[in-house]
Amino acid sequence: MKRLLVLALALVPLAAAAQAFPQKPVRIVVPFGPGGVADITARLVAPKMQEALGQPVLVENRPSAGGIVAAQEVLRSPPDGHTLYLINNGTAVSEALFKQLPYNPAKDFAPISTIGFFPLVILTGAESPYKSLGDVIAAAKKSPGKLNVATIGVGSTQNLAAQLFKSTAGVDFQVIPYKATGDVVTAAMNRDADVIFEILAPMTSHIRAGKLRPLAITTAKRFPTLPEIPTAIESGVPGYDVASWNGLAAHAKAPPEVVQRLHQETAKALADPEVQKRFAELGVEPRASSPEELRKFYAAEASRWAKVVEAAGIPKQ
Repeated sequence: MKRLLVLALALVPLAAAAQAFPQKPVRIVVPFGPGGVADITARLVAPKMQEALGQPVLVENRPSAGGIVAAQEVLRSPPDGHTLYLINNGTAVSEALFKQLPYNPAKDFAPISTIGFFPLVILTGAESPYKSLGDVIAAAKKSPGKLNVATIGVGSTQNLAAQLFKSTAGVDFQVIPYKATGDVVTAAMNRDADVIFEILAPMTSHIRAGKLRPLAITTAKRFPTLPEIPTAIESGVPGYDVASWNGLAAHAKAPPEVVQRLHQETAKALADPEVQKRFAELGVEPRASSPEELRKFYAAEASRWAKVVEAAGIPKQ
């Protein structure tokens, strides 16, 4: 009886903390600059969370390589759940790309929920002879190492998606990194690149304008707003399922009850019809998860991309 009483008393501060939360504005620290798809998704969710929490929910941009600056900002803040990190697939990849990080992404953060999944699309120029992904695979097998595939920088989701495609489809081609998405698009239009891998959202205007020809979506299911584009799996690459993603995490020492409250409000925000409509317009699938589901998903992503980085021979920074 005494042990149960001690346990009950120990839980009182945690319960009280959850009931009192939040006591001040909540910050979402984003490891990218303003205006990108990940930043916009955070800014769409924040007002809905603010309505429920009764305190301002602010988005703060702290871009840097590997998201290190944003992550450190969260870990330096009090572990009370008022400072959140926009965790993403780049966070998972960073474990394989950096020789040493100043923190452990898997242990130093408490997962809250996934937010959105961003399909990638495989494209070619409007004047390209390739009419389908099958055409590209056939050409790559006929002339190994001859096709040029453009992506943004080494270690990006787009770059690693192209590397993973090589091994999954059993083909060989040159993966050429460019500085920016605009350069990648230009390479496809000028036919300097035979194929490009990019996030779907910024490509939709080029697709609808007829400037780029979409060959396949990289996720397992077709995207609702562009249902005419087949998946890579449908196009003859079994098991190829790649998406960029983001989610929310708190300091690992944040009270569990606060983490659970944040999870509930994130899930509610993502279920809002207005948020879902805006996400669809961006080419993003809104998808909440439980904290444990995000923890397992993150571990799987870190393991998956570590193998791709190693196979591609990408040197650690």
